[in-house]
Amino acid sequence: MQIGLVGLQFSGKTTLFNTLSKKESDPSLQKEEAAIEVVKIPDERLDKLTEIFQPKKKVNATIEVFDIPGLKMSDDNKVRITNAFLNNVRNNDALFYVIRAFKDESVPHPMGGVDPVRDIEFLETEFLLSDLAFLENRLEKLKKDVQKSKDEKLKKELPVIEKCYSHCEAERPLRTLELDENELKLLSGYQLLTLKPLAIALNFDENAIPKVEEETKKIVSSLKEKNNPVIPFFAKIELELSKLEPEDQKVFMADYGIKESALAKILRTSYEMLGLQSFFTVGEDECRAWTIKKNYTAQQAAGVIHTDFYNRFIRAEVVHYDDFIKYGSFNKCKESGAWRLEGKEYIVKDGDIISIRHN
Repeated sequence: MQIGLVGLQFSGKTTLFNTLSKKESDPSLQKEEAAIEVVKIPDERLDKLTEIFQPKKKVNATIEVFDIPGLKMSDDNKVRITNAFLNNVRNNDALFYVIRAFKDESVPHPMGGVDPVRDIEFLETEFLLSDLAFLENRLEKLKKDVQKSKDEKLKKELPVIEKCYSHCEAERPLRTLELDENELKLLSGYQLLTLKPLAIALNFDENAIPKVEEETKKIVSSLKEKNNPVIPFFAKIELELSKLEPEDQKVFMADYGIKESALAKILRTSYEMLGLQSFFTVGEDECRAWTIKKNYTAQQAAGVIHTDFYNRFIRAEVVHYDDFIKYGSFNKCKESGAWRLEGKEYIVKDGDIISIRHN
């Protein structure tokens, strides 16, 4: 599963990518290809379990992050959306708009001035027009093909495409349209841009720290669509934080008056947007967070560990993380009734500690 960082040139997108991936690259260099890194998801629960079990290895859950080359001014003094850019965006399962909210005369904005709402609406409008053009062409082709072939599959697709087209024509992104599982499955191969889950990262400078909450609320209140997660962050500060040891990070954040690093929140939000959650396996050899989709059964979760566990699944021993921390050991969890055996249809919860019984 992968998430794409999308934004205009000089938005701080590559600085954020460098921070997430712990890589060093010059943000001022204009890349022609998307950079890709596998990024660890911070999880305090896994950290605590590792502290308790002292394993040889700790393995965090991960996602792939794509740094899509930023949109820049073209020769006619306008920012143009290219097919190469759209194709890069389509390759992702969810999107994070990285939006500039800082002023710096030494770094020109490609649209002439800093205006976060304008930049967000620009991206949304361009993606909406791209979807609308695709749906219009698909609708026209479907109508012809249905008349010729009478194919039942095409007949089922036609009303779904019509519904999506009407929604986009009304200037509403497809993520705001109610679609059932069958409809989503039917649309999955088309990689529609406004159907992808979206969050917004607002990049402020350090001068905005005292009023960042107020400024973020102003921006959100001006947006057409207000249901997407919006996370304020400070790209340069986050990059400096990522280079420090944990104790030094706390001192650094206290000096700047920052209560929490936005980095962990951005990654957690990305994880949640993709419909993912984690369960844990623990022991002396390894403590690991395993990534699964929400509503996975115990048998499906077992299959993520190893295909043999899926095929030869008997039972899952389950204790939720909160119960384990509350009671302090597996034995005490058993005594209290928090430890239990679950069958293959059990729906795994985020934070379950699981051991698989198999033959």
